[in-house]
Amino acid sequence: MLTSDQVAQFQSHGYVCFEELFSLKQMDLLKQAANRIVDNFDPASSQSIFSTKNADTNRDDYFLTSGDKVRCFFEEEAFNDDGALGQDKHLSINKIGHALHQHVMEFIAFSQRQEISSIAKNVGVIEPEIRQSMYIFKQPKIGGEIRWHQDATYFFTQPQSVITFWLAVEDANLTNGCLQVHKHGANFPLKEQFTRYPDDSTELVSLSDISWPADDAAKALEVSAGSLVVFNGVLPHFSEANRSNKSRHAFTLHVTSARSEYAPENWLQAAPLPIS
Repeated sequence: MLTSDQVAQFQSHGYVCFEELFSLKQMDLLKQAANRIVDNFDPASSQSIFSTKNADTNRDDYFLTSGDKVRCFFEEEAFNDDGALGQDKHLSINKIGHALHQHVMEFIAFSQRQEISSIAKNVGVIEPEIRQSMYIFKQPKIGGEIRWHQDATYFFTQPQSVITFWLAVEDANLTNGCLQVHKHGANFPLKEQFTRYPDDSTELVSLSDISWPADDAAKALEVSAGSLVVFNGVLPHFSEANRSNKSRHAFTLHVTSARSEYAPENWLQAAPLPIS
């Protein structure tokens, strides 16, 4: 699946891009499936907000028990001062997580595509298995900022094995908050570990005193719908807030190796799904 140049790109830079690997028709199927989930979601059932500003030490039960379920989480700016949604619910959801790959037909089929399996194995993941899936909306005007982080923080394994599949369901650019990665972060030290304790309290534990990169050390990955970005778990990345009139839908998978030891203190302990 990968050329030698693509493997070299992943090893030296920590990521590799596959431009327009999938069709717009395939992206529309995923978008329609996500919209059906929101259609059936009752906003009164939960007002759980996903935010990187304080959620790392204050995850609620709705989030912590979502590892094997399909749940909707709101944008931080979705509600007005009176506590009511400031726009239609379809324009208020931050993401759907975290087991779309197990429960929703369209996402099950996509997650088990041969391209996903081949890429995972080509970049060195032995016996790949899916730990988490998310559909991210990055809503117009209120799409929240996601600051510098590393995905191995949340999927700690020994040895480190998590890789992320980031699929652009819609065009992603600087205007609507595209993915931005550290230009030289292929082997960046793991800075933090998100720990869940037996009493379900959580803590972002510092592992290294190294500072996050300056924003001008980032490379913006502006890609068209159907493009796939694959990156390793220690690559620092972020995305700016979306203040434009256009959403930036994306679908992500987090994949680890069955040969690695998955930390018992990771927040998500749902059984992984092997990639066939």
